Amino acid sequence: MKDQQTIDLAISGMTCAACATRLEKVLGRVEGVSSANVALASERARVVAALGAAVADLVAAVEKAGFSATVLTGEDESLAREEAERARDVRHQVRMLALAAALTLPLVAEMVAHMAGLPFRLPPWLALALATPVQFWIGARFYEGAWKSLRGGMGNMDVLVVLGTSAAYFLSAWNVVTGAAGHGNLYFEGAAVVITLVLLGKVLEARARRSATGAIRALMTLRPDVARVERDGRVVEIPAAAVAPGDVVVVRPGERVAVDGVVVEGESQADESLITGESLPVAKAPGAPAVAGSVNGDGLLRVRATRVGAESTINRIIRMVQGAQASKAPVQHLVDRISAIFVPAVVAIAATAFAIWAAALGDPHTAFIAAVSVLVIACPCALGLATPAGIMVGTGVAARHGILIKDAVALERAHLVNVVVFDKTGTLTEGRPAVVAVVAADGNQAGLLRLAASAQAGSEHPLAKAVLAEAKGVDLAPVASFRSLAGRGLAAEVDGRALVIGSPRLMAERGVDLSALAHAAETHEADGRTVMWVAEGARALGLIAVADPVKPSAAAAVARLKSMGIESVMLTGDHRRAAEVVAAAIGIARVIAEVLPEDKAASVAALKGEGRVVAMVGDGVNDAPALAAADIGVAMGTGSDVAMEAAGITLVKGDPALLPAALGISRATTAKIRQNLFWAFAYNVVALPAAALGLLTPVIAGAAMAMSSVSVVSNALLLRRWRAR
Repeated sequence: MKDQQTIDLAISGMTCAACATRLEKVLGRVEGVSSANVALASERARVVAALGAAVADLVAAVEKAGFSATVLTGEDESLAREEAERARDVRHQVRMLALAAALTLPLVAEMVAHMAGLPFRLPPWLALALATPVQFWIGARFYEGAWKSLRGGMGNMDVLVVLGTSAAYFLSAWNVVTGAAGHGNLYFEGAAVVITLVLLGKVLEARARRSATGAIRALMTLRPDVARVERDGRVVEIPAAAVAPGDVVVVRPGERVAVDGVVVEGESQADESLITGESLPVAKAPGAPAVAGSVNGDGLLRVRATRVGAESTINRIIRMVQGAQASKAPVQHLVDRISAIFVPAVVAIAATAFAIWAAALGDPHTAFIAAVSVLVIACPCALGLATPAGIMVGTGVAARHGILIKDAVALERAHLVNVVVFDKTGTLTEGRPAVVAVVAADGNQAGLLRLAASAQAGSEHPLAKAVLAEAKGVDLAPVASFRSLAGRGLAAEVDGRALVIGSPRLMAERGVDLSALAHAAETHEADGRTVMWVAEGARALGLIAVADPVKPSAAAAVARLKSMGIESVMLTGDHRRAAEVVAAAIGIARVIAEVLPEDKAASVAALKGEGRVVAMVGDGVNDAPALAAADIGVAMGTGSDVAMEAAGITLVKGDPALLPAALGISRATTAKIRQNLFWAFAYNVVALPAAALGLLTPVIAGAAMAMSSVSVVSNALLLRRWRAR
């Protein structure tokens, strides 16, 4: 909305899903905030707030809750700084993990020797000396996190780790101090191993997350730091961010294009594979579009900048992928509700297990082991990571294939689609129609073309551009008045003559007799051509037949959708006969033709009323209402910005073949999320009772807890093997 702003924050200090849930509540209470999504996997928060809301208040609220936040501006420096901080944090964790392992190893050796019946035993005071730095120096992060969490009124993973390891450490320390140390009442190795294993899990998890955000880093590397710009008759190097619209940028062979623009001189080929997914080089000549981040071939190009900085294609793609990775899928809200009550429930289970074993069964040793194991094993990290990890990898894979997914809602909903509605012009066809015939009632084809071109001078409509291209070099007449008739045509006064140009519907509204040229019109429509009528008053002056070639991949895309169990429908404002010819050539059986732009959304709503899950595919401004009305809107990246804003998915290079791929990656990602959630829930369903029954030791519990989070992220990373069929 125009009166709202979107603010992205990089969050540090989160340890589990409960942290993310708590932060959402904290941010949601800041004045002016309408919604807040916090993603544990990407460590980002996306806040939608009123334009007057103070960003400083958001940062202050996060810090008061015990975390830290940095505002992300979307600029190179901000993103690079965030990446550098994450890399430093991982290196620090690795160093602490190595130290913890070195101190814990002798304690583990004693435990193994005891289990094997060997006489090796550490002096109790040495075990205390080894365990203390692990507990309070290396494990200080857990105490800090637990304190901040409890201070904020909610428990998290750190609380469970601190309760379990502290109980094991302090009971063991008391036994050492009082001289009661023995093989059965020292648990130093349990506390130290749990902390070490949790740190190991965090390191592996952080590295897996970094792999999951690889798509963003790959896109960031595509942006050149400098551009060669023509200034005052010479070429100078300036920062790419300083290029202004209208500047002419010189791109040498092998260099990356620094800005979006139009080629004004030179011929070459460009590799756009990492941006659009197009595997073959794209020919470039004067008038051809140039995309920032693409690699120039063997020719020298001069490119006039049109979109620079944050508005360039590559930056818009980065923002869209980041937005999708920071958003929250509907299924995640269930997980958040569970995570909010998880820690108190686990503490209650641990206390109950201790009471039953100690009081009812008279076994305080097993009671202690069971309680500590319950606290250690019940980490909600796997639940918290199950959905966002899948979304991060899925959206990244989609971006590498030239598919931009706006948010997690679109990603999750797309797998349910069972009918796809295609706009015709620019979606299934090239969108670059050309005049193939001019038929004048009086035989004066040149005069009819001049009138039609004059009436449409300056229009951006594809059919108008085709007429103007055909009339190139013709001396056009001045236009006294002009009125667009949405979805039907236009009315204009040219050379004192009141003309109407457009569809048969418009002619019927004006009472124009078309019988004299009906046969010619039927012949062209039978060949799949669009017919524009030109009339003066009630008299038909003639017709202009325009052909728009079908995209080569359209038929294959429709066939692929059919094999996926998805029906294809064509929705167009064109004459029914012309639309049906194109549909038959592509393989579409159902055609809804002669539909006004304002009625397209109603047609989509009617399909939804049949109980269908509808995806609408379009590229024009007039498609925006239908895109918004559909369950999933899919925009062609070669179309209008309005269409892309209304859509949940954008196909960057405007290729229909990407649509089955987009729905395929949605199905694959949703399947991974379901797998992750199943195993995360199953892990807790099995592990908690086993721990409470005394079947697990704290060491085994710590290892299982750490590996559960790693397994969830690793399973999500398998999505990177996905390939479009």
